[in-house]
Amino acid sequence: MRKLFLLLMGCTFLFFSACKPRVIKIVVDPTLESKESVASLQEALQQAKQEKKDDSSALIEIIVQPGEYNLTSPLVITPELNGLSIIGAGSDKVSVKGSLPLELKWKVLNDNIYEASVAENLDFDQLIADGEAQIMARYPNYNEDAGMWQGYAKDAISVERIASWKNPVGAYFHVMHKGKWGGFHYRITGVNEDGTAILEGGHQNNRPSAPHPEYRMVENVFEELDSPGEWFLDREKHKLYYWPEKNMDIANVNFEVSVIKSLVETKGSIENPVKNISIQGITFENTQRTFMEEYEPLLRSDWTIYRGGAVFMEGTENCSIENCEFTDLGGNVIFASAYNKGLKIAGNHIHDCGASAICFVGDPSAVRSPAFQYGQFVALDKMDTISGPQNDLYPRECIAENNLIHRIGRLEKQTAGVEISMAMDITVRHNSIYDVPRAGINIGDGTWGGHILEYNDVFNTVLESGDHGSFNSWGRDRFWHPNRHKMDSMTTANPNMPKWDAIHTTIIRNNRFRCDHGWDIDLDDGSTNYHIYNNLCLNRGIKLREGFYRVVENNIMVNNSLHPHVWFANSKDVFKKNIVSDAYQDVRLLGWGKELDYNLFPNEESMIKSQIYERDLNSAFGDPLFKNPEKLDFNVVENSPALALGFVNFPMDQFGVQKAKYKAIAKTPEVPVLKNHASREQKNSPVVAWLRNNIKSVDTEEEQSAYGLNNTEGVIVLSVWNGSPAVKGNGLKKGDVILEVEGEKTKNSLIFLQIVKKYQKLGEIRLVVMRNQAEQALLVRTK
Repeated sequence: MRKLFLLLMGCTFLFFSACKPRVIKIVVDPTLESKESVASLQEALQQAKQEKKDDSSALIEIIVQPGEYNLTSPLVITPELNGLSIIGAGSDKVSVKGSLPLELKWKVLNDNIYEASVAENLDFDQLIADGEAQIMARYPNYNEDAGMWQGYAKDAISVERIASWKNPVGAYFHVMHKGKWGGFHYRITGVNEDGTAILEGGHQNNRPSAPHPEYRMVENVFEELDSPGEWFLDREKHKLYYWPEKNMDIANVNFEVSVIKSLVETKGSIENPVKNISIQGITFENTQRTFMEEYEPLLRSDWTIYRGGAVFMEGTENCSIENCEFTDLGGNVIFASAYNKGLKIAGNHIHDCGASAICFVGDPSAVRSPAFQYGQFVALDKMDTISGPQNDLYPRECIAENNLIHRIGRLEKQTAGVEISMAMDITVRHNSIYDVPRAGINIGDGTWGGHILEYNDVFNTVLESGDHGSFNSWGRDRFWHPNRHKMDSMTTANPNMPKWDAIHTTIIRNNRFRCDHGWDIDLDDGSTNYHIYNNLCLNRGIKLREGFYRVVENNIMVNNSLHPHVWFANSKDVFKKNIVSDAYQDVRLLGWGKELDYNLFPNEESMIKSQIYERDLNSAFGDPLFKNPEKLDFNVVENSPALALGFVNFPMDQFGVQKAKYKAIAKTPEVPVLKNHASREQKNSPVVAWLRNNIKSVDTEEEQSAYGLNNTEGVIVLSVWNGSPAVKGNGLKKGDVILEVEGEKTKNSLIFLQIVKKYQKLGEIRLVVMRNQAEQALLVRTK
């Protein structure tokens, strides 16, 4: 029996050994020190494909030895390579580049500029000198501390400046949206007879507007090559011009130029996905810019986007990108497109890149009755009324965790550290995101929710834009209509309509946010079905624009408060057990939500404001007694009045990246100076009457956002008297914002009255108003 038992055990061992996949290691070494190694990653992939043909169950490990690997085409990973691991020796040792080294013979052009010939077929938009990206010749000159575009000028493409250029064709014109809602990019293709530029482009934003008159920059012009570090490529003469830094030994500098837009492309499908791919321990750098590529709208959000990135993932399952560094990349960094399940992006350092860091973006074919611009709407009688997605072409159950992300959006401004659109159940955890031009984390629509955002540290955001937040979202889903009255009537008749797309609750918890140019948390148009709790908001509070089913509880709003904007009567919103530092900053409410109560206010005056509307009847006021705010510890002490209201302390030492290597170098937000709210300061301009209609100046960014204005200028019509001549016919309405009178700008109510005084005797005056976020001309009676 013993012999039989041992025989059976031996057979069992042999059986399982035979079933275990064979592991094949392919070594990539540019020095070829080992006879069995290959010199390039492309060779390694080809060998891996052959090994998989011979043994489809084999697991391939590509071991990448220290060195630089320059690519002329992306590494393409398809389902035949399932189970592949690409393992670098470390991101500080292995670099995969989208650039090629140049052999240059420099000649002196003048006292400052050198020139060299390049190959006729070489076209590039990034020049790298000894590993440092250089500056394309531009106006105004690059200045890290100069705001938009790191330097802007009104006259960037003025007729006079264009006239000073020998050949403007090929120059790039970058300009902010008129409302600072991101930016636009154009290529100059010629010059009109009047000396103005002929422009191609402007498709990089989903909220069209005139170019901002001030925040402008132009580059790729030879005559603007006027400072150290700048360069220009003459594509007709095949000449490279460069102004070296002082004391640079140009003959001994290693120059490289970017030649491709993508480094890794993982492409599968739902029917045949790419599975179990692992990429780790590599630095990816030096790709071309993508702002002039084809863009697509992300439903009715403010975004259009280039569906691509340095690492592009589509049709994948259980893949991972870990412990890598991404830098000096021209566009998006990691892009998860359409179907991706179980993608893990963890432990990476992403910095100094042109567009967004991490994107989870589904395919619009998965969306029922989609619309693609702010003013578009699918009629209710033609609308698909089934809840949820209609196919599986979207990212789900993916995670972005423990990443250090900063200085992204260096060129494109409608960007984010993490962008989510048309996706479900995405987790964003323990990331540090800062020094970005717009949102740190952005959710573009309600489709289909279930996301968890937790333990992130997001600050120094909205640095080159406006009317946004460290966290921003939109929810212009099927229920959303640009006409608020139609939207209100539809959702009243169909109470479940707001959840047709936002089918799962999105959770925002245990994060630290600070925004100095918008809101810490900004739930914009239509954002629906959120649970927001245990967040520390260090500066600009929480904004909730019109939407439904938002529960906001147990948050701390330092030096600020709740900003309820244009709520519907039946929004079902809940705001309770929070610590606020000011009165609610409400704008144009039809109702005050389902429950606002058990909140701690700084003083009685700020609390009474909401009690007028029978809210906060069980709330209190007083000093919250923070433990150690100078050290960013805003938990409260044992005798804090907040605890009696049900507030519960939450961890203050777990925000942001936890990986020791990155935590040691990651920034933390500026410590806020606590404001004294013992008495509420007067913040708004006075209400005045004109023809018995109450008006006031636009004062705040809250009002700018609520009324859809480009700036904080104009005169709000707070209420109208039905007997007023200005209301008769197609006259003024409550909620209008007066922008012009007889062609003159009405920056505030005083200027408005001064202008009206000149024209009122005419009996009729011409106004331009903003109504439902669209400009409209009116002829208004004054008698």
